[in-house]
Amino acid sequence: MEIADSVLDLIGETPMVRLGQVAADISCPVVAKVEITNPGGSSKDRPAVWMIDQAERDGLLKPGGTIIEPTSGNTGVGLAIVAAQRGYNCVFVLTDKVAPEKIDLLKAYGAEVVVCPVAVPPEDPASYYSTAERLVSERPDAFRPNQYANPANPQAHFDTTGPEIWRQTDGKITHFVAGAGTGGTISGVGRYLKSKNPDIQIVAADPEGSVYSGGSGRPYLVEGVGEDFWPTTYDPSVVDRVIAISDRDSFLTARHVSEKEGLLIGGSCGTAVAAALRLGAELGPDDLVVVLIPDSGRGYLSRVFNDEWMAGFGFLSPGGPSVADVLNAKDDDVPKLVYLQPEDQVRDAVALMHQHDVSQLPVAKGEMPLAAAEVMGSIDELRIMELAFADPSVMDQTVEAVVGPKMPTIGIGQSVELAVQLLDLAPALLVLDGGRPRTVVARADLLSFLSTESMETQQ
Repeated sequence: MEIADSVLDLIGETPMVRLGQVAADISCPVVAKVEITNPGGSSKDRPAVWMIDQAERDGLLKPGGTIIEPTSGNTGVGLAIVAAQRGYNCVFVLTDKVAPEKIDLLKAYGAEVVVCPVAVPPEDPASYYSTAERLVSERPDAFRPNQYANPANPQAHFDTTGPEIWRQTDGKITHFVAGAGTGGTISGVGRYLKSKNPDIQIVAADPEGSVYSGGSGRPYLVEGVGEDFWPTTYDPSVVDRVIAISDRDSFLTARHVSEKEGLLIGGSCGTAVAAALRLGAELGPDDLVVVLIPDSGRGYLSRVFNDEWMAGFGFLSPGGPSVADVLNAKDDDVPKLVYLQPEDQVRDAVALMHQHDVSQLPVAKGEMPLAAAEVMGSIDELRIMELAFADPSVMDQTVEAVVGPKMPTIGIGQSVELAVQLLDLAPALLVLDGGRPRTVVARADLLSFLSTESMETQQ
């Protein structure tokens, strides 16, 4: 009988499918390696088994022990499946940009979940890397697989994913595209494919801002891909090219593939497919591009496939008069975004507000283009006035010492009606465009726009 002994025996041998709709205008075939059919729904099932097998062989994980790992969700699911089969406990550390359904999914497998802020460097005690290390030190029976440094991670893909792709394409593959997170997939698959044919090109799809494509690792919205440091599981000698993809292109591509191909894919899958399509446009009919689809879009229904969430970050425009129309009516000489760094002095903040004739400014860490997660609060004239009246020395303090709550945000494509509702509760809104802060819109801006619209209507 064709009956597996456990779900672990169902990992691997995932299918491949031609992306005939979204790649219709590309002369070479673009084929997806669909990892959704793994029992945990992602490619991370493969290294999960390999890492636990190795830990058991090395005596690092004892019966009844606890697996602790920082993860964007998918590795946690893979590890949770192994743990369920073998009687281990699980604690997973995630960042606060992870979709809530991923947290619920891990809990459904019986795991404990700890959520940490994303907008902190890896060495910060609050980061999800540091938190995972602390939890491991606190639990004597704990084992951290450490997918970012564990050689079993890329080895799993060298042993399984790479050979499957080679066999399924009959050795005709010319280009392999995958996202680089831990680097395990692209390094393991790339090393295997190049052992079969050194001319095969290995291409990493990377979020804008990630270190792989030359960024500093500053926050971006797409989950489960890119990094803010260099994992030892990533082998740069295997990768021939890195293609940077924006959050906007990642999310819109994921939605496009889901609608046109009937293949529901997640945001990092959108990153990979967008890179594959960009690459494929440069190639000819004798080439064959294989792009790895790491997971399903079911873990992103509240984000990528939620119109309100997408519009709120400036990725979609529902139609009708929008915040973009308000901004287009403003004076072109106004800078796109005026903001304060937390180390700026309060008296300099007051001067900047007077210079630009505004009463409130956002406070953010980093240089432009900012990520939404880098905005830490705001500062306004009324608050400074009250503080300075009680203690004049406050003018010589840093902005960080007096920072107030964040401004409410609104997507650039969202409606003027929504802007009116939000400005009834706050004097200004931070406008997001493509997931990034673009400018501030105040009540005066909206009044000016509505006044102009009224005059044009009367004429």
